[in-house]
Amino acid sequence: MKIWVDADACPVVIKEILFKAAIRTGIHLILVANRPIRIPPSSNIKMLQVVSGFDVADNEIIKRLNAGDLVITGDIPLAAEAINKGGYALDSRGELYTAENIGERLNMRDFMDTLRNSGINTGGPSQLSQSDRQNFANQLDSLLSKRPDKNQ
Repeated sequence: MKIWVDADACPVVIKEILFKAAIRTGIHLILVANRPIRIPPSSNIKMLQVVSGFDVADNEIIKRLNAGDLVITGDIPLAAEAINKGGYALDSRGELYTAENIGERLNMRDFMDTLRNSGINTGGPSQLSQSDRQNFANQLDSLLSKRPDKNQ
């Protein structure tokens, strides 16, 4: 298992949780972004910079993703592609996207997009709370404890 991070929009506090988990477990963590991102010195943490452009980072993640890998993203279409490829997807609030719930999330995203395109202000996401951070850390720990290569 590798962890792929859609890093351009990933909150700093979530990256810090991921860095600690990668260092603690030795799992490979790759942050993909169109600008440089500071990472701690570690042989299993990498930063992959891609050119700017619509979905360039997302496409790079999907191209390199293997079944069983984890994607950290708030981008629902990217999460859907990761699931379709046999991966896992987790958002920064600790919500695990699954084959069972991703269709509903895509429908809601499209509905909200339609509202916004009609000129309706739908607001944005609420600020990341301490509870969200804890949910993320707990869900990440749960996924990492179940990985098949954990004891290799």
